[in-house]
Amino acid sequence: MKILSVVGARPNFMKIAPFNRVIEEYNKTAKEKIKHVLVHTGQHYDSSLSQSFFSALNIPDADVNLHIGSGSHAEQVGNTMITFEKLIKVLKPDWVVVVGDVNATLACSVTAKKEHIKVCHIEAGLRSGDMRMPEEINRLVTDRLSDLLLTPDKMSSENLRKEGVDESKIKFVGNIMIDTLEANKDVAAALSFEDILRDNAMNRIYKKPVDSYALMTMHRPSNVDHKEVLIPLIDFLLNEVAKDQPLIWPMHPRAEKQLKEFQLWDTVFKHPNIILLKPLGYHPMLKLNMGAKIMLTDSGGLQEECTILGTPCLTLRWNTERPITLRKYGGASVLVGNEIEKIRAAYHEMLTLEVKPQRPELWDGHTAERCLQAILEASK
Repeated sequence: MKILSVVGARPNFMKIAPFNRVIEEYNKTAKEKIKHVLVHTGQHYDSSLSQSFFSALNIPDADVNLHIGSGSHAEQVGNTMITFEKLIKVLKPDWVVVVGDVNATLACSVTAKKEHIKVCHIEAGLRSGDMRMPEEINRLVTDRLSDLLLTPDKMSSENLRKEGVDESKIKFVGNIMIDTLEANKDVAAALSFEDILRDNAMNRIYKKPVDSYALMTMHRPSNVDHKEVLIPLIDFLLNEVAKDQPLIWPMHPRAEKQLKEFQLWDTVFKHPNIILLKPLGYHPMLKLNMGAKIMLTDSGGLQEECTILGTPCLTLRWNTERPITLRKYGGASVLVGNEIEKIRAAYHEMLTLEVKPQRPELWDGHTAERCLQAILEASK
């Protein structure tokens, strides 16, 4: 059997690493080996955003890199489809495995189905209900086309049933991101907090002891692309969050660009209690999350990490495709959008909470094994 797995951007890398590992383990004893071809579309083409994750997570170099690069959504999807079609006509895989919800996920699932190749979607069934999010379109189309839908939680499975997906296609396997967390948490824990700050500093080496800190990531257009939204957010961060404790902020290139565009960069850069860091690799970011008093983020993956680690999390979004991470469902996150009064109220409440790890069903570090088993059974 030949499986072709697709990755396009950093969130995919954390999901494909354990899947690649279980195939390698399977092939050590299996009579009929699996030929696994790893394809990187090159949606994240910068080495600091891509190759460093491959190295850190022990993912072998991609067998094929399509070098798609940046561009509009239509450009990325179109260019990926054109190039990927040529590839699968040559390789003729039995399965194309896509993960997550990036443009590569959509492009490669559509192309595979047009070539009558079976598609497996790992992390299927997530829904935000917000059709303005490009990722929601990617999720809906990919799930509609997939032959095998591997869900991270029972809410996602139920979403698919409500959409009329045949029960035989739905397999609840758990969250493959947690496989990566479990496999790497000891490595992350062993890192030096001081070294992370020193080696990645953008504005200063923070010389005071840091016993308690807030951690933040922010990159979504809804938060950083509009001056009327970003200015109040920055004011809150500088005058309230950073007043209580140091705020560690690994800076996404998009956020940096917009801060400079709106002439906010110097104010943030010079604030004595703001620690700006370059974009971090997986292990340093996990280390910081392990020790944070509170997380402020618009990242879906960090919502999941915070649930397992117990880090109180303010999700700077109005909706989430991962409701199982919300406090009302047993997780660690609260949706606060970008409305300052709502953020302020939740922030002060969350500061009083103790770190309380939670583990949803099948978030146990063995999801990749169940993914492979589901594909093997569906191939009979």
